[in-house]
Amino acid sequence: MRSFCFILILACLFPVISQGQPRPVKSKKPLLINGAGASFPYILYSKWFLEYRKVDPDIMINYRSIGSGGGIRQFLTGTLDFGATDVPMQKEQIQKSKKEILHLPTALGAVVVSYNLNLPKEVTIRLTGEVLADIYMGEIKKWNHQRIIEINPGVSLPAQNIVPIYRADGSGTTAVFTEYLGQFSENWIKKVGKGKSVNWATGIGGKGNEGVMGLVQKIPGSIGYLAMSYAINRKLPMAHMQNMSGHFVKASIHTVKTSAKQILKTTNDLFHPLVVAKGADVYPMSSYTYLLVYKEMLSTKGQALVQFLNWSLGAGQSFCEQLHYISLPSAVVKKVKNKVRSIKVVDDDKKT
Repeated sequence: MRSFCFILILACLFPVISQGQPRPVKSKKPLLINGAGASFPYILYSKWFLEYRKVDPDIMINYRSIGSGGGIRQFLTGTLDFGATDVPMQKEQIQKSKKEILHLPTALGAVVVSYNLNLPKEVTIRLTGEVLADIYMGEIKKWNHQRIIEINPGVSLPAQNIVPIYRADGSGTTAVFTEYLGQFSENWIKKVGKGKSVNWATGIGGKGNEGVMGLVQKIPGSIGYLAMSYAINRKLPMAHMQNMSGHFVKASIHTVKTSAKQILKTTNDLFHPLVVAKGADVYPMSSYTYLLVYKEMLSTKGQALVQFLNWSLGAGQSFCEQLHYISLPSAVVKKVKNKVRSIKVVDDDKKT
């Protein structure tokens, strides 16, 4: 009897050879959600998607930094689960979609003007919208031009050619930048215009914030506009920009958030340009950045995306400032959460 029990125990612990080796358990493939668009929030989004894998390992979010224009175009073709842009879609673009689209602000950021000049570290250039517009129209060509000297008293500026750097791709960063220039220069509006893509009068184009940053670093005398997060990460100088109240202001978490709060005092419109905000500590080239999602989505990816959106508006906001973005004001978070709650998730076997 004892021998029989012993053999039975061994049989339980070690399957007989005739049964073969136990099959390895296949790991479950994560659900892949694809997005693309603005390069402005790329640093933040990369961190979010990495951190969210820790929250839900069954979800993998893939994001490509191709510019706001590219993100909108691909989202409208239906090849993406979500798009990303720094400026709201135009009415004619929205009308191309058969499904209702939601614009969801995710964070705030700043477009800054950086430059490549051999100046002491403690020296920071001041620029006005009017002077900057004339630089990008090729009317101011030297760094020691009298108009630049006048707004930078005591700064020894070189007799060096200015090389403007701009975004070659359709870009929300460009839309914010040109909106700012248009507030100060009628000539800019007449000759160049504003929006994600414009007909540049002079300069060199770079693809994405990454491309502009690389060219500014490489070319002596250059000047370019890019997201604050990129400039800080690469320790590039950032010009103090004149705002609508006439103050020269440095881009920072405080001055960008102040811009949003000032606008919220006058309107509930989350699409309203922040460049028109007034105040002593308001940075003018501030902007929301948005995710684009359909109001009705299929359940498998739709439910996963809704869960991520709720996380981004909660725990995700804590990553903004360490990456040099600005978390959304509480009043904005409340509005966006209401939009997320309005998303309708339908069964996968039903067409949207």
